[in-house]
Amino acid sequence: MEIILRQDMESLGKAGETVKVKDGYARNFLIPKGIAYIANEANKKRFTSEMEKLSMRAERERKNAEVLAEKLSKVSCTIPVQVGEEDKLFGSVTSQSIAESLANQDIQIDKRKILLDEPIKSLGIYSVPIKLHPEVEATVKVWVVKE
Repeated sequence: MEIILRQDMESLGKAGETVKVKDGYARNFLIPKGIAYIANEANKKRFTSEMEKLSMRAERERKNAEVLAEKLSKVSCTIPVQVGEEDKLFGSVTSQSIAESLANQDIQIDKRKILLDEPIKSLGIYSVPIKLHPEVEATVKVWVVKE
């Protein structure tokens, strides 16, 4: 049976390819799970329209991420922390505290998108990258100052 793959499968091929598989595999696994369509003209048109919608949505998300990246490039967040002797921080500045500081400026960023290798443990100015989209990355200036 010939099928059109809706998503990439290591053993079969890439999304959009027409491949030949055994009838039972297609009827019992691939088609019920939504991984493939039977290869006919109606399903080819259906797959094409689905891919167009997905590409338009992905393009819209990328443009929104670029707008947010432009906005983030103009923003700096100041995080006051308690320090002890010799300006040693009590605790550290994490991606959570950076996300909260940005939220105070009405910019909602998920803390998992903030690419901080390790928590900041000293005073200073840091450039912190934020991955907004697979193709879009922004940088925010973070000022860690005494409270």
